[in-house]
Amino acid sequence: MDFETMFKGQLSQLKEEGNYRIFAELERKCGQFPKAKCHDAETPDEVTVWCSNDYLGMGQNPKVREAMKNAIDMAGCGAGGTRNISGTNHEHLLLEKELSDLHGKESALLFTSGYVSNWAALGTIGSRIPNAVILSDELNHASMIEGIRHSRAKKMIWKHNDPEDLDRKLSSLPSECPKIVAFESVYSMDGDICPMKEIVEVAEKYGAMTYLDEVHAVGLYGKRGGGVSEQEGLADRITLIEGTLGKAYGVMGGYVTGSAALCDFIRSFASGFIFTTAIPPAVAAGARTSIAHLKVSEIERQKQRRQVAKLRAGLDAAGIPHQDNPSHIIPVMIKNPVKCRQIADILMQDYGVYVQPINYPTVPKGTERLRFTPSPLHTDADIEHLISALKVLWKQCAISQAVA
Repeated sequence: MDFETMFKGQLSQLKEEGNYRIFAELERKCGQFPKAKCHDAETPDEVTVWCSNDYLGMGQNPKVREAMKNAIDMAGCGAGGTRNISGTNHEHLLLEKELSDLHGKESALLFTSGYVSNWAALGTIGSRIPNAVILSDELNHASMIEGIRHSRAKKMIWKHNDPEDLDRKLSSLPSECPKIVAFESVYSMDGDICPMKEIVEVAEKYGAMTYLDEVHAVGLYGKRGGGVSEQEGLADRITLIEGTLGKAYGVMGGYVTGSAALCDFIRSFASGFIFTTAIPPAVAAGARTSIAHLKVSEIERQKQRRQVAKLRAGLDAAGIPHQDNPSHIIPVMIKNPVKCRQIADILMQDYGVYVQPINYPTVPKGTERLRFTPSPLHTDADIEHLISALKVLWKQCAISQAVA
Protein backbone atom coordinates (compact mmCIF):
# COMPACT_ATOMS: atom_id res chain seq x y z
CA MET A 1 0.00 0.00 0.00
CA ASP A 2 1.22 3.50 -0.83
CA PHE A 3 0.98 5.03 2.64
CA GLU A 4 2.60 8.34 1.67
CA THR A 5 -0.03 8.97 -1.02
CA MET A 6 -2.78 8.17 1.48
CA PHE A 7 -1.32 10.57 4.04
CA LYS A 8 -0.95 13.37 1.48
CA GLY A 9 -4.43 12.78 0.09
CA GLN A 10 -6.12 13.17 3.44
CA LEU A 11 -4.05 16.26 4.22
CA SER A 12 -5.03 17.79 0.88
CA GLN A 13 -8.69 17.18 1.65
CA LEU A 14 -8.25 18.88 5.02
CA LYS A 15 -6.71 21.91 3.31
CA GLU A 16 -9.52 22.08 0.74
CA GLU A 17 -12.09 22.11 3.55
CA GLY A 18 -10.26 24.97 5.26
CA ASN A 19 -9.58 22.89 8.37
CA TYR A 20 -5.82 22.41 7.98
CA ARG A 21 -4.05 23.89 10.98
CA ILE A 22 -1.05 26.19 10.65
CA PHE A 23 1.00 26.97 13.72
CA ALA A 24 2.54 30.37 14.22
CA GLU A 25 6.18 30.18 15.31
CA LEU A 26 6.19 32.37 18.40
CA GLU A 27 8.75 33.02 21.11
CA ARG A 28 7.32 34.17 24.40
CA LYS A 29 9.25 37.05 25.94
CA CYS A 30 9.95 36.51 29.61
CA GLY A 31 8.12 39.09 31.68
CA GLN A 32 6.52 40.76 28.64
CA PHE A 33 3.34 38.70 28.18
CA PRO A 34 1.15 39.05 26.11
CA LYS A 35 3.85 40.22 23.70
CA ALA A 36 5.75 37.58 21.75
CA LYS A 37 8.43 37.49 19.07
CA CYS A 38 7.15 36.04 15.79
CA HIS A 39 9.52 34.05 13.56
CA ASP A 40 7.10 33.71 10.63
CA ALA A 41 7.88 35.50 7.37
CA GLU A 42 5.69 38.46 6.34
CA THR A 43 4.53 39.18 9.87
CA PRO A 44 5.61 41.80 12.39
CA ASP A 45 8.54 40.85 14.58
CA GLU A 46 6.41 41.40 17.68
CA VAL A 47 2.79 40.35 18.06
CA THR A 48 0.20 40.53 20.82
CA VAL A 49 -1.17 37.13 21.80
CA TRP A 50 -4.96 37.17 22.22
CA CYS A 51 -5.74 33.46 22.45
CA SER A 52 -3.56 32.18 25.28
CA ASN A 53 -4.95 29.90 27.99
CA ASP A 54 -2.37 31.40 30.35
CA TYR A 55 -5.39 33.38 31.45
CA LEU A 56 -3.75 35.38 34.25
CA GLY A 57 -0.21 35.58 32.87
CA MET A 58 1.07 33.42 35.73
CA GLY A 59 3.48 31.69 33.35
CA GLN A 60 5.47 34.92 33.45
CA ASN A 61 4.97 35.68 37.15
CA PRO A 62 8.32 36.45 38.89
CA LYS A 63 7.45 34.33 41.95
CA VAL A 64 6.60 31.32 39.81
CA ARG A 65 9.74 31.71 37.69
CA GLU A 66 11.91 32.00 40.79
CA ALA A 67 10.34 28.91 42.36
CA MET A 68 11.05 26.87 39.25
CA LYS A 69 14.66 28.07 38.99
CA ASN A 70 15.29 27.31 42.65
CA ALA A 71 13.80 23.84 42.27
CA ILE A 72 16.06 23.09 39.31
CA ASP A 73 19.08 24.15 41.35
CA MET A 74 17.96 21.90 44.21
CA ALA A 75 16.56 18.85 42.38
CA GLY A 76 17.74 19.00 38.79
CA CYS A 77 15.51 18.77 35.77
CA GLY A 78 13.59 15.52 35.33
CA ALA A 79 11.55 13.53 37.84
CA GLY A 80 13.57 10.38 37.24
CA GLY A 81 10.77 8.09 36.13
CA THR A 82 7.18 7.16 36.78
CA ARG A 83 5.77 7.88 40.22
CA ASN A 84 5.85 4.14 40.91
CA ILE A 85 9.51 3.75 39.95
CA SER A 86 11.74 6.45 41.46
CA GLY A 87 9.65 9.35 40.15
CA THR A 88 7.81 10.51 43.26
CA ASN A 89 9.46 13.66 44.56
CA HIS A 90 8.84 15.79 47.62
CA GLU A 91 7.53 18.60 45.39
CA HIS A 92 4.85 16.28 43.98
CA LEU A 93 3.48 15.57 47.43
CA LEU A 94 3.59 19.22 48.43
CA LEU A 95 1.67 20.14 45.28
CA GLU A 96 -0.93 17.44 45.85
CA LYS A 97 -1.45 18.76 49.37
CA GLU A 98 -1.88 22.28 47.96
CA LEU A 99 -4.45 21.00 45.48
CA SER A 100 -6.49 19.00 47.98
CA ASP A 101 -6.63 22.11 50.16
CA LEU A 102 -7.69 24.23 47.17
CA HIS A 103 -10.80 22.11 46.64
CA GLY A 104 -11.43 21.11 50.24
CA LYS A 105 -10.82 17.42 49.50
CA GLU A 106 -8.97 14.72 51.39
CA SER A 107 -6.54 13.96 48.61
CA ALA A 108 -5.25 14.83 45.14
CA LEU A 109 -3.37 13.05 42.38
CA LEU A 110 -1.10 14.62 39.75
CA PHE A 111 -0.97 13.79 36.04
CA THR A 112 1.12 15.07 33.16
CA SER A 113 -1.78 17.05 31.65
CA GLY A 114 -5.45 17.82 32.05
CA TYR A 115 -6.13 15.61 29.04
CA VAL A 116 -4.41 12.67 30.66
CA SER A 117 -6.09 13.22 34.02
CA ASN A 118 -9.56 13.09 32.41
CA TRP A 119 -8.70 10.15 30.18
CA ALA A 120 -7.11 8.16 32.98
CA ALA A 121 -9.60 8.97 35.75
CA LEU A 122 -12.80 8.47 33.75
CA GLY A 123 -11.35 5.44 32.01
CA THR A 124 -10.42 3.82 35.31
CA ILE A 125 -13.59 4.66 37.22
CA GLY A 126 -15.86 3.58 34.37
CA SER A 127 -14.05 0.31 33.77
CA ARG A 128 -13.64 -0.81 37.37
CA ILE A 129 -17.09 0.00 38.75
CA PRO A 130 -19.22 -2.99 37.68
CA ASN A 131 -22.15 -2.11 35.39
CA ALA A 132 -21.45 1.63 35.67
CA VAL A 133 -23.23 4.06 33.37
CA ILE A 134 -21.54 7.39 32.63
CA LEU A 135 -23.88 10.25 31.80
CA SER A 136 -21.91 12.81 29.81
CA ASP A 137 -22.84 16.37 28.84
CA GLU A 138 -23.00 16.48 25.04
CA LEU A 139 -20.34 19.22 24.84
CA ASN A 140 -17.79 17.61 27.16
CA HIS A 141 -14.13 17.92 26.16
CA ALA A 142 -12.45 15.34 23.92
CA SER A 143 -10.37 14.09 26.86
CA MET A 144 -13.54 13.19 28.76
CA ILE A 145 -15.05 11.53 25.70
CA GLU A 146 -11.89 9.50 25.19
CA GLY A 147 -11.81 8.48 28.86
CA ILE A 148 -15.40 7.29 28.70
CA ARG A 149 -14.72 5.42 25.47
CA HIS A 150 -11.61 3.84 26.98
CA SER A 151 -13.61 2.65 30.00
CA ARG A 152 -16.02 0.68 27.78
CA ALA A 153 -18.73 1.55 30.27
CA LYS A 154 -22.25 2.20 29.05
CA LYS A 155 -22.61 5.86 28.06
CA MET A 156 -25.61 8.18 27.94
CA ILE A 157 -25.40 11.69 26.48
CA TRP A 158 -27.54 14.42 28.01
CA LYS A 159 -28.36 17.76 26.44
CA HIS A 160 -25.83 20.47 27.12
CA ASN A 161 -26.33 22.21 30.48
CA ASP A 162 -29.85 20.73 30.73
CA PRO A 163 -30.59 19.36 34.24
CA GLU A 164 -34.10 18.33 33.17
CA ASP A 165 -32.75 16.10 30.42
CA LEU A 166 -30.19 14.71 32.86
CA ASP A 167 -33.06 13.92 35.24
CA ARG A 168 -34.91 12.07 32.47
CA LYS A 169 -31.83 10.05 31.57
CA LEU A 170 -31.08 9.15 35.19
CA SER A 171 -34.69 8.17 35.88
CA SER A 172 -34.58 5.69 33.00
CA LEU A 173 -31.81 3.69 34.68
CA PRO A 174 -32.34 0.95 37.29
CA SER A 175 -32.01 2.27 40.86
CA GLU A 176 -29.23 -0.20 41.66
CA CYS A 177 -27.16 0.83 38.62
CA PRO A 178 -23.97 2.80 39.50
CA LYS A 179 -24.28 6.21 37.85
CA ILE A 180 -21.55 8.77 37.11
CA VAL A 181 -22.50 12.28 35.94
CA ALA A 182 -19.63 13.92 34.03
CA PHE A 183 -19.71 17.62 33.16
CA GLU A 184 -17.64 20.81 32.99
CA SER A 185 -17.98 24.13 34.77
CA VAL A 186 -16.77 26.55 32.07
CA TYR A 187 -17.01 25.29 28.49
CA SER A 188 -13.99 26.65 26.71
CA MET A 189 -15.29 27.23 23.19
CA ASP A 190 -18.61 28.98 23.92
CA GLY A 191 -17.58 30.30 27.34
CA ASP A 192 -20.85 29.30 28.97
CA ILE A 193 -21.02 28.14 32.59
CA CYS A 194 -23.05 25.15 33.71
CA PRO A 195 -26.03 25.38 36.09
CA MET A 196 -23.97 23.52 38.68
CA LYS A 197 -26.36 23.57 41.62
CA GLU A 198 -29.19 22.10 39.57
CA ILE A 199 -26.94 19.41 38.09
CA VAL A 200 -25.60 18.41 41.50
CA GLU A 201 -29.10 18.24 42.96
CA VAL A 202 -30.31 15.99 40.14
CA ALA A 203 -27.29 13.72 40.58
CA GLU A 204 -27.85 13.53 44.34
CA LYS A 205 -31.53 12.66 43.77
CA TYR A 206 -30.44 9.45 42.05
CA GLY A 207 -27.38 8.70 44.17
CA ALA A 208 -25.03 9.39 41.26
CA MET A 209 -21.34 10.17 41.53
CA THR A 210 -20.42 13.62 40.17
CA TYR A 211 -17.30 14.16 38.04
CA LEU A 212 -16.53 17.85 37.42
CA ASP A 213 -13.96 19.24 34.99
CA GLU A 214 -12.86 22.71 36.21
CA VAL A 215 -9.88 23.21 33.89
CA HIS A 216 -11.06 26.56 32.51
CA ALA A 217 -12.17 27.79 35.94
CA VAL A 218 -9.47 26.95 38.48
CA GLY A 219 -7.47 30.00 39.48
CA LEU A 220 -10.14 32.26 37.96
CA TYR A 221 -13.31 31.75 39.98
CA GLY A 222 -13.95 31.43 43.68
CA LYS A 223 -12.41 33.40 46.52
CA ARG A 224 -9.23 31.28 46.43
CA GLY A 225 -9.35 30.23 42.79
CA GLY A 226 -11.04 26.90 43.50
CA GLY A 227 -13.27 27.30 40.46
CA VAL A 228 -17.00 27.63 39.95
CA SER A 229 -17.62 24.88 42.51
CA GLU A 230 -15.96 27.06 45.17
CA GLN A 231 -17.73 30.19 43.95
CA GLU A 232 -21.10 28.44 44.22
CA GLY A 233 -20.30 26.71 47.53
CA LEU A 234 -20.72 23.25 46.00
CA ALA A 235 -17.24 21.71 46.12
CA ASP A 236 -18.06 19.53 49.14
CA ARG A 237 -21.04 18.01 47.29
CA ILE A 238 -19.04 16.98 44.21
CA THR A 239 -17.34 13.57 44.28
CA LEU A 240 -14.36 14.35 42.05
CA ILE A 241 -13.00 17.69 40.85
CA GLU A 242 -10.51 17.62 38.00
CA GLY A 243 -8.33 20.53 36.92
CA THR A 244 -5.24 21.65 35.10
CA LEU A 245 -2.03 23.45 35.95
CA GLY A 246 -1.48 24.54 32.34
CA LYS A 247 -4.02 27.35 32.05
CA ALA A 248 -4.65 29.95 34.78
CA TYR A 249 -1.77 28.56 36.86
CA GLY A 250 0.66 29.09 33.99
CA VAL A 251 2.70 25.87 33.98
CA MET A 252 1.66 22.34 32.98
CA GLY A 253 0.07 19.20 34.37
CA GLY A 254 -3.35 17.96 35.39
CA TYR A 255 -4.89 16.56 38.55
CA VAL A 256 -7.91 15.06 40.24
CA THR A 257 -9.08 15.68 43.80
CA GLY A 258 -11.50 13.71 45.95
CA SER A 259 -11.59 11.35 48.89
CA ALA A 260 -8.43 9.55 49.93
CA ALA A 261 -9.90 6.24 48.79
CA LEU A 262 -10.94 7.62 45.39
CA CYS A 263 -7.53 9.12 44.63
CA ASP A 264 -5.77 5.98 45.84
CA PHE A 265 -8.10 3.91 43.66
CA ILE A 266 -7.14 5.92 40.56
CA ARG A 267 -3.46 5.91 41.56
CA SER A 268 -3.50 2.13 41.88
CA PHE A 269 -5.39 1.21 38.71
CA ALA A 270 -5.01 4.01 36.12
CA SER A 271 -2.54 3.05 33.39
CA GLY A 272 -2.28 6.73 32.44
CA PHE A 273 -0.77 7.35 35.86
CA ILE A 274 1.17 4.13 36.44
CA PHE A 275 3.11 4.12 33.17
CA THR A 276 3.76 7.85 32.66
CA THR A 277 6.89 9.71 33.73
CA ALA A 278 6.09 12.23 36.45
CA ILE A 279 6.18 15.98 35.83
CA PRO A 280 9.56 17.56 36.70
CA PRO A 281 9.94 18.76 40.31
CA ALA A 282 10.53 22.31 39.05
CA VAL A 283 7.16 22.31 37.28
CA ALA A 284 5.50 21.07 40.45
CA ALA A 285 7.22 23.80 42.47
CA GLY A 286 6.09 26.47 40.00
CA ALA A 287 2.52 25.19 40.06
CA ARG A 288 2.44 25.09 43.86
CA THR A 289 3.71 28.66 44.04
CA SER A 290 1.13 29.82 41.50
CA ILE A 291 -1.75 28.13 43.32
CA ALA A 292 -0.65 29.45 46.72
CA HIS A 293 -0.35 32.97 45.29
CA LEU A 294 -3.80 32.95 43.70
CA LYS A 295 -5.36 31.62 46.90
CA VAL A 296 -4.65 34.96 48.56
CA SER A 297 -4.32 37.44 45.68
CA GLU A 298 -7.38 38.93 43.98
CA ILE A 299 -5.39 41.44 41.92
CA GLU A 300 -4.95 39.22 38.87
CA ARG A 301 -8.59 38.13 38.77
CA GLN A 302 -9.92 41.65 39.23
CA LYS A 303 -7.69 43.07 36.48
CA GLN A 304 -8.64 40.26 34.14
CA ARG A 305 -12.38 40.81 34.67
CA ARG A 306 -11.91 44.52 34.04
CA GLN A 307 -10.16 43.87 30.71
CA VAL A 308 -12.73 41.26 29.69
CA ALA A 309 -15.51 43.80 30.31
CA LYS A 310 -13.62 46.48 28.34
CA LEU A 311 -13.18 44.23 25.33
CA ARG A 312 -16.83 43.17 25.38
CA ALA A 313 -17.97 46.80 25.61
CA GLY A 314 -15.63 47.80 22.78
CA LEU A 315 -16.90 45.02 20.52
CA ASP A 316 -20.49 46.03 21.25
CA ALA A 317 -19.74 49.67 20.45
CA ALA A 318 -18.10 48.63 17.18
CA GLY A 319 -21.03 46.41 16.20
CA ILE A 320 -18.93 43.25 16.20
CA PRO A 321 -21.08 40.29 17.32
CA HIS A 322 -19.71 38.02 20.01
CA GLN A 323 -21.28 35.27 22.06
CA ASP A 324 -22.81 36.52 25.28
CA ASN A 325 -21.66 34.47 28.25
CA PRO A 326 -20.71 35.06 31.89
CA SER A 327 -17.12 33.86 31.59
CA HIS A 328 -13.75 35.28 30.57
CA ILE A 329 -13.90 33.70 27.09
CA ILE A 330 -15.06 35.89 24.18
CA PRO A 331 -15.92 33.96 21.00
CA VAL A 332 -16.39 36.02 17.83
CA MET A 333 -18.30 33.77 15.45
CA ILE A 334 -17.18 33.59 11.81
CA LYS A 335 -18.99 30.37 10.80
CA ASN A 336 -16.75 29.67 7.83
CA PRO A 337 -13.37 27.91 8.10
CA VAL A 338 -11.75 29.65 5.12
CA LYS A 339 -12.87 33.12 6.23
CA CYS A 340 -11.84 32.35 9.79
CA ARG A 341 -8.33 31.52 8.61
CA GLN A 342 -8.23 34.61 6.37
CA ILE A 343 -9.25 36.97 9.14
CA ALA A 344 -6.70 35.47 11.51
CA ASP A 345 -3.98 35.82 8.86
CA ILE A 346 -4.83 39.47 8.17
CA LEU A 347 -4.88 40.29 11.88
CA MET A 348 -1.45 38.74 12.26
CA GLN A 349 0.20 40.13 9.13
CA ASP A 350 -1.27 43.64 9.08
CA TYR A 351 -1.93 44.38 12.74
CA GLY A 352 0.37 42.17 14.80
CA VAL A 353 -2.64 40.55 16.47
CA TYR A 354 -2.30 36.81 17.03
CA VAL A 355 -5.50 34.82 17.45
CA GLN A 356 -5.69 31.21 16.31
CA PRO A 357 -8.79 30.30 14.26
CA ILE A 358 -10.91 27.64 15.95
CA ASN A 359 -12.16 25.21 13.33
CA TYR A 360 -13.45 21.64 13.12
CA PRO A 361 -12.93 19.23 14.89
CA THR A 362 -12.44 21.49 17.94
CA VAL A 363 -15.87 22.98 17.19
CA PRO A 364 -18.66 21.67 14.93
CA LYS A 365 -18.56 22.63 11.25
CA GLY A 366 -20.37 25.89 10.67
CA THR A 367 -19.44 27.30 14.08
CA GLU A 368 -15.88 28.40 13.31
CA ARG A 369 -14.73 31.30 15.44
CA LEU A 370 -12.00 33.53 16.79
CA ARG A 371 -11.66 33.01 20.53
CA PHE A 372 -10.30 35.96 22.50
CA THR A 373 -9.06 35.61 26.08
CA PRO A 374 -8.14 38.98 27.63
CA SER A 375 -5.65 38.77 30.47
CA PRO A 376 -4.80 41.24 33.25
CA LEU A 377 -1.65 42.05 31.29
CA HIS A 378 -3.43 43.20 28.12
CA THR A 379 -3.39 46.99 28.23
CA ASP A 380 -6.20 49.35 27.29
CA ALA A 381 -4.12 50.25 24.23
CA ASP A 382 -3.97 46.57 23.25
CA ILE A 383 -7.76 46.37 23.45
CA GLU A 384 -8.24 49.54 21.42
CA HIS A 385 -5.84 48.28 18.76
CA LEU A 386 -7.67 44.95 18.49
CA ILE A 387 -11.09 46.57 18.19
CA SER A 388 -9.81 49.02 15.60
CA ALA A 389 -8.41 46.16 13.51
CA LEU A 390 -11.63 44.16 13.73
CA LYS A 391 -13.71 47.20 12.75
CA VAL A 392 -11.71 47.57 9.54
CA LEU A 393 -12.13 43.89 8.69
CA TRP A 394 -15.83 43.90 9.53
CA LYS A 395 -16.47 46.65 6.99
CA GLN A 396 -15.10 44.51 4.19
CA CYS A 397 -17.99 43.02 2.30
CA ALA A 398 -16.74 39.46 1.97
CA ILE A 399 -16.15 39.12 5.67
CA SER A 400 -19.41 40.73 6.75
CA GLN A 401 -21.29 38.31 4.47
CA ALA A 402 -19.44 35.36 5.97
CA VAL A 403 -20.48 36.20 9.51
CA ALA A 404 -24.02 37.40 8.78
